[in-house]
Amino acid sequence: MSLTQRYGQLALIAGASEGLGAAFARFLASEGMDLVLVARRKEPMEQLAEALTESFGIKVYCICCDLSDAHATQSVQTGLQGKEVDLLVYNAALSYIGPFEKNSLEHHHRIAGTNMITPLHMMQVFGSLMLERGKGAMVLMSSLAGFQGSGFLAAYAASKAFNRILAESLWYEWKNRGVDVISCCAGATATPNFINTNPEKARFFAPRVQEPSEVVEECFRRLGKQPSCITGRGNRFASFIMQKLMPRKMAITLMGDTTRKMYRL
Repeated sequence: MSLTQRYGQLALIAGASEGLGAAFARFLASEGMDLVLVARRKEPMEQLAEALTESFGIKVYCICCDLSDAHATQSVQTGLQGKEVDLLVYNAALSYIGPFEKNSLEHHHRIAGTNMITPLHMMQVFGSLMLERGKGAMVLMSSLAGFQGSGFLAAYAASKAFNRILAESLWYEWKNRGVDVISCCAGATATPNFINTNPEKARFFAPRVQEPSEVVEECFRRLGKQPSCITGRGNRFASFIMQKLMPRKMAITLMGDTTRKMYRL
């Protein structure tokens, strides 16, 4: 059964100008879904929309919105002009790499707004409407950083733990009501944001960096079948070692040491 048959015609992707968001958009466009792209940067979002329309013959709508804003969900609703969202992908995320106390309180709030508060609002608003119709789907991006304390990524890692638990909880509440929910937990992914952080080469035994398309394809293979997934065999193996075989203190130390080395902190 196709995604349009299972869920409907229109998908909304929050955080859709490049990287994983663009990969989600291409995948859903290839499935014949019309798209609503939501991002802060207008120009790359509109360029993506034009390319997708030309390649797949679908309708693409753009909503320019700062997802850290407290009223972001209301702005998106206004921009939709009454359109019904059948599938929601919340991919937007802010991060800060470095000592927790050196980040500004304002930026910590923006991280919390983008990564936790706005997706919470969107899940409530659009999830309620999907439940009324008896069908729909939601994908909430998480990260391996959120499986344990992650030094120098403290606020980001904490927000990704929130997303995973939120999605898994709603998977249980909504699984028999026609709405599929999944938390997609990715490791290092070759997005422009990751590349621009200029990380040092990972340790020899570290999982390989995935391409965005690999993450997206695996996510949709598992949507409707399980509450959360870790993409990439190497990431799943590393997570198993850290969560099941290592003492918690050792796993936290390994994450902090790895981040310190990667970013020369």
